[in-house]
Amino acid sequence: MNIEKQIEFDKIKEKWKELTCTERAAEMIQSIEIILEEPELRKQLRDTTNARELIEKLGNPPLQNVTEMKEIMQIAQRGDCLSPYQLERVEKVLVVTQRLKEYLHRGKQYENPLAFYDENLEGLEDLREEISRQIRNEAVDDRASKLLYDIRYQITHLEEGMKQKAEQVIRNNKECMADTYYTLRNGRVCVPVKKEYKFRIPGSTIDKSSTGSTFFIEPVGVSKQFEEIQLLRIEEENEVHRILYTLTAMVSDALPYMEENVRMIEKLDFVFSKGKLSLQLDCMEPKINTDRRILLKEARHPLMDKAINVPLNFSMGASEGIRGIVITGPNTGGKTVAIKTVMLNSYMAQCGLHVTCKEAELCMNGAYLCDIGDGQNLSENLSTFSAHIKNVLEILRQVNRESFVIMDELGSGTDPAEGMGIAVAILEELRKSDCNFLVTTHYPEIKEYAEQKEHIVNARMTFDRETLMPTYQMLIGEAGESCAFYVADRLGMPAEMLKVAVEAAYGKEAVKNYTFHEQEKQGNDRGKTGQRKIRKEKKSHTDAKLAEKFQIGDSVMIYPDKKIGIVCEKVNEQGVLRVQVADRKIWINHKRVKLHVKAEELYPEDYDFSIIFDSVRDRKIRHDMERKYTEETIEHPKE
Repeated sequence: MNIEKQIEFDKIKEKWKELTCTERAAEMIQSIEIILEEPELRKQLRDTTNARELIEKLGNPPLQNVTEMKEIMQIAQRGDCLSPYQLERVEKVLVVTQRLKEYLHRGKQYENPLAFYDENLEGLEDLREEISRQIRNEAVDDRASKLLYDIRYQITHLEEGMKQKAEQVIRNNKECMADTYYTLRNGRVCVPVKKEYKFRIPGSTIDKSSTGSTFFIEPVGVSKQFEEIQLLRIEEENEVHRILYTLTAMVSDALPYMEENVRMIEKLDFVFSKGKLSLQLDCMEPKINTDRRILLKEARHPLMDKAINVPLNFSMGASEGIRGIVITGPNTGGKTVAIKTVMLNSYMAQCGLHVTCKEAELCMNGAYLCDIGDGQNLSENLSTFSAHIKNVLEILRQVNRESFVIMDELGSGTDPAEGMGIAVAILEELRKSDCNFLVTTHYPEIKEYAEQKEHIVNARMTFDRETLMPTYQMLIGEAGESCAFYVADRLGMPAEMLKVAVEAAYGKEAVKNYTFHEQEKQGNDRGKTGQRKIRKEKKSHTDAKLAEKFQIGDSVMIYPDKKIGIVCEKVNEQGVLRVQVADRKIWINHKRVKLHVKAEELYPEDYDFSIIFDSVRDRKIRHDMERKYTEETIEHPKE
């Protein structure tokens, strides 16, 4: 069971970690557990209070990540030489250490105990000043030593001399040059000489152009100066290494102090992060007891918007003799948020954090046990009820007098009668363990159980019957009533129906305890509004009459062309008939056809119309079909 995720403490930790500067402080937050030693817990809470006080009066402390510093100290401890970049990191941490020391020192004027940690910090000013003087912009500064300054001055002077010498050669031999500027090739100063004059310029050929028409020659005078520079570069490198090794040795000598500085920075970062969180969430320091007593005044869920959150007032414990509370009320009435608020604030306090309350007294708990959410797991083939029972059994195995347990929707997810029985059995086990527990439920039998058993009381989340909205207020000592009937009443269900519902749920005697609004419209229609109705197809003789309007063989006139045709198929369901016009048959809507001469006036009775409508071939095939089997087929021409 992941208690932190169920009560959303994992989200609090994410907010908390964002307020740290060092990786070590973030790791401490991630692995934090409840504190079981009372003196240690009281100290941690005082630290949080002191940190918040200093932040309010002096602002945020000067802190920075020191992970890289740890790696640098390991290099110095091994005896390896530190680079200029690494030495600059050391200097920056020493600057932060000195500023943090001064920050804490200013806090002494408020007699803040946390301010006296300044005595554990060493600014190491000598080391910081030496690094600052000799290292600059991630390199050894020219004035780190007199010798280094002289060497670099000579190198600069010779480099200028090389350039001037090359320019003089170009000026004196313009006709031999491919360009009027010297160039650098492989780190050497060269003059661009035309191929045909390469022997006119004394010196070494360093490179040539891709076409081979230009040779880059280092003049003899320039070559001598280049060799002098190379010797000076070796001296410069030796001096730089000497300076770096000297500074590394100083860092190595100061390692014990620097390790303590880093440790204190990480510790103070953790402590101040608690103060920052307290300010961010608008928290206060809770009182701690070991008497199993909980008192919260205007408690808020830390993750809810303070502007819309309704404060919770809650109390239970030894003085009232209450160890368990059964909370009832409507859905969305805030039951789950209420029990989470109580446990989350308790959990935060036992981790050394302030709580989101106006006033709070919380007891220390040996374990926090929780069953919230459906817990359904398809991969493990667990239904909602199975998951609840599995979680509950795990809780009952761990629970003891010093546990704090919350359970949401106790006994849900199965047959109501059996679920109620299981819920009562679970409550009885919790009551026997003498732990503090909060449960939510809808079962009326559990309300009765809580009224009959000592050390257990009912509580309800209030509900405004007029607005049909929950007020998110908890009233301890009162059992919640179902609001379903009142909601249905406000939404317009007739009183007659509601009384039937109450009688079915609680019996005839209960009906008199309910008062409903009388609906304006009573009777069998129950104020029903007009409903859309299914419109059946009207049975009409029109289609039958239309079918008889035209007979096969009738002579008809087709509009608007006024052509004469003979009906070969009667009108179908779509009001379309088939007419033979000249040498083809066409489908046409009956509205475009007018009777010209009836068939009975044109043809004798029982006349064979196939003579008119079928070809000779089709007539022969039809005749054969009437007498015997044939594989021939009659093909109807496509329109």
